[in-house]
This record gives sequence, C-alpha cells and structure tokens, in this order.
Amino acid sequence: MVSLVSRQGRQLQRYTKSGGRLVVGCIPYKFCPGGEGLDKSMEVLVISSPKGNGLLFPKGGWETDETIKEAASREALEEAGVQGNVERKLGRWRYKSRTYDAYYEGIMFPLNVTEELGDWPEMHVRQRKWVTVAEAREGCQHPWMKEALERLVKRLSNSGRRRRSSSSSTIAAS
Repeated sequence: MVSLVSRQGRQLQRYTKSGGRLVVGCIPYKFCPGGEGLDKSMEVLVISSPKGNGLLFPKGGWETDETIKEAASREALEEAGVQGNVERKLGRWRYKSRTYDAYYEGIMFPLNVTEELGDWPEMHVRQRKWVTVAEAREGCQHPWMKEALERLVKRLSNSGRRRRSSSSSTIAAS
C-alpha cells in the first residue's frame, strides 16, 4: 500500500559534517518506442516547484531511518507520483539553496520508471510532465541537475553502444 502523505519536518534529516543539508533526488526516465537516439527515444519526468520557479527533478531530505536509495524512491513517489528501479548514483554536488543562505549537498540517481500513479501526496502542489531530454535541458533552472541529466544521457548512450556492439559481435561470430 502506498502512503498518500508526504513526510514533513526535519527531525530525522541528515546533515554533512559542515552542517549542510543532505538532499537526495532522482531523474525519472522511460523509453518511448520508435525514437531514434536518446534525445528522441527517452523522456524524463520533471515537476514544478511549489513556488513556481521553473522545472526540476524530484528531490528532498535524506532521513536517518532510510537508505539513500529509499530516500530517492520516496521523493519520486511523494513529489512526482512515480515508482521504479533506482539505479547507480549519478554523482554528488554542492549547491547553494535558493531559499536559505546555506549550502546543501545533492546526490542524484536515475529512476527507471515502472509505474505512474494517478494520485500521489503532492499532486495538489506540483505538476508533473514528461519531456524530452532537450526540453529538460532548456527548462531546468538548476545547473547541478542539468549536469546530472548529462551524466545520465552519457551513461545510457554508452550502455546502448555496448549492447549494440556485443550483439553485432555475436552475429559476426555465428
């Protein structure tokens, strides 16, 4: 059963040694049939900020009672209403909060989406939208999130090349 309530408060929040908040997020993605190249065959899910400051990927505080991948998955569910497979970490970034005079550390993961829910905890305060990689690059206001997207695209492009070359070498060998 899926909880339809977002976690609130910061009593379980994790912080860096220097006192910065640890934030975990993900880039929800899926493949569309018929597209040629990742820019056309892959879509990513972006959400609106509650304050309306552009598009972003789901992210939020990593809490002490969950693993880092559980936190990424929870944020995707709460903010975007999607579930899926959290994959290998894309990286870690230090960035300045746009709301507070503080630096945070953001850790991003890819989330290969397997389910999109009709109801989710923050559906009344956020909008979600599937967009192309190019649209996400254009609309995302956070440089560190754009860099995470570029890392995801590069990773998936490289893994696709390996799959294609290994299948063609199998054909050539038979």
